Amino acid sequence: MHRAVVRIGRLIPACAALFAAATVHAGGAEYLLPENDDNVIGTVTTAFAQHEDTLLDVGRRYGVGYEEIIAANPGIDPWLPGEGTEILIPTRFILPDAPREGVVVNLPEHRLYYYPPVKPGERPVVRTYPISTGKMDWKTPIGVTRIVSKQEKPNWYPPPSVLAEHEARGDPLPKVVPPGPDNPLGEHAMRLGIPSGAYLIHGTNRPAGVGMQVTHGCIRMFPEDIAELYGLVPVNTKVNLIDQPTKVGWMRGTLYVERHPLLEGGADPGPEEYERLKEYVEVVTERRPVDVDWAGIEHAFRTQSGVPAPVSTPKASGKGAGVTVTVDESRLPVM
Repeated sequence: MHRAVVRIGRLIPACAALFAAATVHAGGAEYLLPENDDNVIGTVTTAFAQHEDTLLDVGRRYGVGYEEIIAANPGIDPWLPGEGTEILIPTRFILPDAPREGVVVNLPEHRLYYYPPVKPGERPVVRTYPISTGKMDWKTPIGVTRIVSKQEKPNWYPPPSVLAEHEARGDPLPKVVPPGPDNPLGEHAMRLGIPSGAYLIHGTNRPAGVGMQVTHGCIRMFPEDIAELYGLVPVNTKVNLIDQPTKVGWMRGTLYVERHPLLEGGADPGPEEYERLKEYVEVVTERRPVDVDWAGIEHAFRTQSGVPAPVSTPKASGKGAGVTVTVDESRLPVM
């Protein structure tokens, strides 16, 4: 794959002036964490489809999963976008509202963030990767755990529920699937310390499904991404599994809202969720020198594109410009 070459050429010119700097490797993208209170990283860019590309091909080249690339490009045929079609690459992210340590997995976003330990004299960074998560009947659990073991070229021991599922549809599985092209764990697996021990962060032999809610509860990654993360993350690393379909963040004085569809099979919070978002925005912008684009917030919430949308503009000179901002976090509504 030539993802690194292509992405560097598109990202660096914009990032040098306006965004947190990004370094792109064969696996994921690495971003410097903002030094101020900002929490938006990366940039949105575009690419042009080649003759035989699918949207999945384009997304993988740029480190973007299935749902992300589809939601960012409504109206484009995912299987045959057509040569020369301009594709939006959603590589701007609002960092999840969670401690910036170890691994953070935001399930509805289908994305993993890794905050490596900060080395002396260096600025903190974050690496991010697209993932697949558990489908409706095999939900990926929420909560804090740790990586308890790692294994290269793992055997796969299908759990009883998966054996029964395959048996029912006339496609029985062996009790042990050895390493190789038929092993859905791919070449690398990291076990989570969740009771039952059945939950893994692993590779795949079917990369087209990365970025969807399709697994039996595990976290699935592109082969090149898990190979990189496997080498970076030691045993006992903290893993925080969260459910944040709506994220709010700041970048250089502009407010952004990022909205993803709810997890299938999860509880529907109802219309109160949007009301909580409006209350949250009112609190965090109360002493900021900005005018809020409420129509833009509603559009971002309803369309659920997963792309951070700018939803504020600077106030005119003399109307609050230069205000020192202090937010009382105890007043923030629960999102």
